[in-house]
Amino acid sequence: MATFTTTDGTEIFYKDWGSGRPVVFSHGWPLNADAWDDQMKLVAAAGFRAVAHDRRGHGRSGQPWQGNDMDTYADDLAQLMTFLDLRDAVLVGHSTGGGEATRYIGRHGTDRVAKVLLLGAVPPLMLKTDANPEGLPIDVFDGIRAGVAADRSQFYKDLSETFYGANRAGSTVSQGIRDAFWFWSMQVGLKGAFDCVKQFSETDFTEDLKRFDIPTLIIHGDDDQIVPLVAAGKKSAKLVRDSTLRVYPGAPHGLFAVAPYKDEFHADLLAFLNG
Repeated sequence: MATFTTTDGTEIFYKDWGSGRPVVFSHGWPLNADAWDDQMKLVAAAGFRAVAHDRRGHGRSGQPWQGNDMDTYADDLAQLMTFLDLRDAVLVGHSTGGGEATRYIGRHGTDRVAKVLLLGAVPPLMLKTDANPEGLPIDVFDGIRAGVAADRSQFYKDLSETFYGANRAGSTVSQGIRDAFWFWSMQVGLKGAFDCVKQFSETDFTEDLKRFDIPTLIIHGDDDQIVPLVAAGKKSAKLVRDSTLRVYPGAPHGLFAVAPYKDEFHADLLAFLNG
């Protein structure tokens, strides 16, 4: 397995497929790099270098007690970029991974990055506050923490329903995709999973988004039951200069794995990479 060790001694697993301009994928909570396999194969076959890592605490990476916070996630990504000497890269972040990519730019700039694609991403802020009334109330995230702490296996099985829109009429998501979601989720260390909830829900990425100075594509489903479009994609598009917002009607949070949205996303991804 390909791994590198961060400055705080945490081993990070990564995949590195193909050659060419690097496309670096950051996954959502509570998944790992495997969630991006279809997209990595797609871009590697199209002449790009596809790279994806398991966030600390997730998948095959180390499970430290400390460091499960957005700044450290972003610093881990920066260390991966340096370790592999990735330049002129395109960052692709889904959900929490979109937050990770956004905080990376906020902390490390765009010297190594040429473009960013945020898919169903959590920025600028998921939590409902007086200044962010479109966000979700803290009770929602307390419920996630309670579910993870009480019976994480059943919680992840249930979460896959809204993640992929299986509770909607006409849903095309297979039981296999939902089973894979559960399998990946069960690889997250309990401490890392629990800590990450606070990070994706309460981190304010507003100032990070204002630092974006490269072409940015924001894609969001208007039936995203996990990260509401009105609180996330629409607001991020207003904060990022030189950004384009693409809204997929009827698409769920995990649209990159569900027909017909998966094919649409693949077409948009390749067009963005080649544009």
